[in-house]
Order: sequence, then C-alpha cells, then structure tokens
Amino acid sequence: MIQYPSRHDTPRSHLPFSPATQVGNLLFVSGQASVDGEGAIVSDTFEGEFRRSLDNLKAILEGCGSSLALVAQTRNYVRDAADLPLFNRLYAECFAAPFPARTTIVNCLPPTLRFEIECVAVVPEKSRDAQ
Repeated sequence: MIQYPSRHDTPRSHLPFSPATQVGNLLFVSGQASVDGEGAIVSDTFEGEFRRSLDNLKAILEGCGSSLALVAQTRNYVRDAADLPLFNRLYAECFAAPFPARTTIVNCLPPTLRFEIECVAVVPEKSRDAQ
C-alpha cells in the first residue's frame, strides 16, 4: 500500500506531486530545491541554495519519522559543473561515511535553480507504528 505522509509545516509546491510517498518502510522524497514554505523559489549562492534544499529535505524526512542518517540513496542535480567541488564538500558535511548511494547530474537545471536533491530513506518500524 502506498501512503502519502505529510505535515502542515513541510515545504509544499504548486506543482502536481507529493513531497513524499511511503511504501512499507521505504520513504521516497521528491526533489527539494531552495524554496520557501509556499513553494516559491528563493535564489541564493550555490551554498545558500544547497543548505535551504537540505533543510527542506530534513523537514520532510523528520516529519515522516526518518532522518538524514537513514537516507539510503540521493539523486542530486547541480546546475553548474563548476560548483561540483563545493557540492562535494557540503554534501560530506550533511551525510556521514559510509555515504548513501548517490547520483549527481550536472548542467540540468533551469537558470532559476542552482541545486535540487531527492532521496530514498528508511522509516524505522517504531516511527511507522506511530503514524
């Protein structure tokens, strides 16, 4: 059975997708970018957009009973290849070794975004029972 967990305080989008879907103990989080609570893009430096995107991802994970420590895989979208060294440094600050499986695609975002991240995470049995 597919569930669509959400909380009122997690980032929303006007686009047709759910912030997260859950199947069993796997949580699939849609791409999170540098947006505010209403889904409006907040432009910034690469580091600023990365940090806001991770804050949004973290809010969704925690709202669903998971965390960054329980992320199994990430997919990352970086607008400019020149930002890859900074991306790798920032990523290593947010995820601990051994790191989640990861795919990174460059030169793929519109001019309005510098970074986006999506993930697959685990929701522990205890958290699933509380939902």
